[in-house]
Amino acid sequence: MMPRLATAFFATGFAALLCQIVWQRMLGIFAGSDTVSAALVVGAFLAGLGLGSIIGAKVADRLSPAQALIGFALAEVGVGLFALLSKPFLYDWLAMDMAGVVDAAPAIFALCFAGLVLPTTLMGASLPLLARAVATSSERIAERIGTLYGLNTVGAGVGALLGGWVLVGHLGFVGALWLAAALEFAAAALSLTLLPLLRAAPAPVAAEAKDRAEGRYGGLPLWCLLVFLSGYVIVALEIVWVRMMGQVGQYHAYLFPTVLGIFLLADGAGMWLAARMVRRIEDPRPAFFVTQSAGFVLAVLLLLGLWYALPHWPLSGITSVDENRMRGDALLLTIGLAVIVVAPPSFLIGMTFPFVQRAVQRDLASVGARVGWVQLANIAGNAAGSIVTGLVTFHILGTAGTLRLLAALSLLLVLFWLWQAGKSGALRRRVPEAALGAACAVLFVTLPGNAAFWTRLHGERPGQVAAWAEDRSGVAYFRDERADDGRADGPFFIQGFSQGRIPFLPIHQFLGAVGPLLHPNPREVLVIGVGSGGTPWAAGVRPESQVRAIELVGPVLTALEEVGRRHPGSPMQQLFRDARWNLEYGDGRRTLAKEERRYDIIEADAILPESSHSGLLYSAEFLEQVRERLAPGGLYIQWSPTQRTAETFAAIFPHVVLLMPVGVLIGSNEPIAFDPERLTAAFNRPEVQAHLARGNPEFRDWSALFAQPALVWTPMTARTQAPLSDIFPRDEFYLNNPVTPTHDFARRRAPALAAGAPAAR
Repeated sequence: MMPRLATAFFATGFAALLCQIVWQRMLGIFAGSDTVSAALVVGAFLAGLGLGSIIGAKVADRLSPAQALIGFALAEVGVGLFALLSKPFLYDWLAMDMAGVVDAAPAIFALCFAGLVLPTTLMGASLPLLARAVATSSERIAERIGTLYGLNTVGAGVGALLGGWVLVGHLGFVGALWLAAALEFAAAALSLTLLPLLRAAPAPVAAEAKDRAEGRYGGLPLWCLLVFLSGYVIVALEIVWVRMMGQVGQYHAYLFPTVLGIFLLADGAGMWLAARMVRRIEDPRPAFFVTQSAGFVLAVLLLLGLWYALPHWPLSGITSVDENRMRGDALLLTIGLAVIVVAPPSFLIGMTFPFVQRAVQRDLASVGARVGWVQLANIAGNAAGSIVTGLVTFHILGTAGTLRLLAALSLLLVLFWLWQAGKSGALRRRVPEAALGAACAVLFVTLPGNAAFWTRLHGERPGQVAAWAEDRSGVAYFRDERADDGRADGPFFIQGFSQGRIPFLPIHQFLGAVGPLLHPNPREVLVIGVGSGGTPWAAGVRPESQVRAIELVGPVLTALEEVGRRHPGSPMQQLFRDARWNLEYGDGRRTLAKEERRYDIIEADAILPESSHSGLLYSAEFLEQVRERLAPGGLYIQWSPTQRTAETFAAIFPHVVLLMPVGVLIGSNEPIAFDPERLTAAFNRPEVQAHLARGNPEFRDWSALFAQPALVWTPMTARTQAPLSDIFPRDEFYLNNPVTPTHDFARRRAPALAAGAPAAR
């Protein structure tokens, strides 16, 4: 029986992670890409799992093993059917039609919960139902439940890795959902082949009170509390791992599936091993507290080891924050580092689940209820760890402070166990637990502060100073490398990327200035993304322009404002003090969806197409939103790093100009009055040169950025179908979809456009 059920439950774990990845991406379009909105989506997902756990706990033990197996199969069929229907429901209706209609956080949560409640409830109920189906022996029940849940978690880990690295990038979000549905249906069919065997099984008999040993190792409520705390710690650590490895490996589309997949694989492997041990363990409490506290201590030691090692050889030359780490040896190295940092502690903490089952499973007649309530406690702890860490402790305490808080919590868990052991006279045998408690206390005292933590990771050297900030939305860091001469000069990092420099890079200032210089009367200008400040600064090149800039990572604004305070009279100071500029924290795409305001100029600050979620700003659906928010004669300006970005842009806007060699796209609903000589004259006007020189005094030859013949699309020009969409952001999954740079595309495409010939791929 067990091999078939294990295979089925492995497949459902794989499918569930594929669904989760896609559903969270779809709902992120509706709720927004900022951290608060992401937490609301995660909370809604976990709330549905918790509801399913409660229902499973209430229902499972009223069923025979055969009936419970049928219930499990029906639940998986339901998840598969929802996967097939989720694109029109979650994306077409909720993400596209309702985006911007609902703005209040409670309403966003309610709609996300309503959108996910059916499949997540079925997912949450599956383990209690399956546990009831395999409950044939009180001696083996903890082993069976631990094994099944461990393999389900391993399946989820494989789903995260294979889905994130291969399937989503090759199949797109809809194709991944269809594959997930097929796996759910196959798992249901495989499990139902066991019906004849289970129909012959006798009904479970409730154990007598003396056999339950309910009070010997603590009651169910106590274990639910311990599991809640354990779930909080492990998910809080996962969020810290994502932030840390995002800084080390850069936030590309493969990062989160990598960290999540490593975590789930190791967690499931730990469950599987511990499930083999539980029959030989009479008292599971020492094993639970040792693995839980040892997992946390090891997690922090590995994080600190990586933090200490990064500036030194051999890591310094490959994983330096100044280098691109998205390809080649650097990418492989950062994946290896993620395995080293994430896997061992996840393995240890994963072992706790079978030990808990050994403690609480003393009665076959209540197996489903006990599995359901323990699972509910774990999910509630996961939800609390995700929301509290992501929204509160990162925001107030920062990364280092969050680790210190987790050290205190882990210490309290160990002290509770030592107090219990002391009451029973067994304290002398608790040396490992006492040592781990002491280690938690030492870590609490010795962990570095946030300033030291981020300064080391961003390569600050003696004689340099920094302006940095961290909150729930991320980390921004300016490394001032010439502080001795009074001028701000150095790279500006956002989420581990070198996103620009101060003085501003020419490409950023060109993106900001070209639209206002082309438009006859650019009064209302919107810039999506602030970065190092160059694009919004240059967008104010015309004195009549009012510039509104929206930044998704809040610390960017805090760090830039600090740079401005240190350098009076600089563009950074003027961005925050001059009423012509309004810099705000928010989601630019969601702002376009929920507001009716129209703009003469809309600009997007340059974003690498490989970075996570960049596809939401290069997709055809986003460009359609931009078109609707352009005033008559309005212009949209965007960097064009790849062939697909240019083709998608041209597929949406009827009038398009691609400036070369800079690779900047200009789109409009009406003809664009582009004349290279007039644009050159505009850039050479003294007041324009003076404004841009304040941003970067060393660059003056702006005409060189568009010296090559521009590519022009008119309504008569043939187009290809837009290759980039919300549900298939190909450039974002760059390892699966080879990228053609815009320069190569323009070189091939220029003759066809000049001759008016149909476009060819």
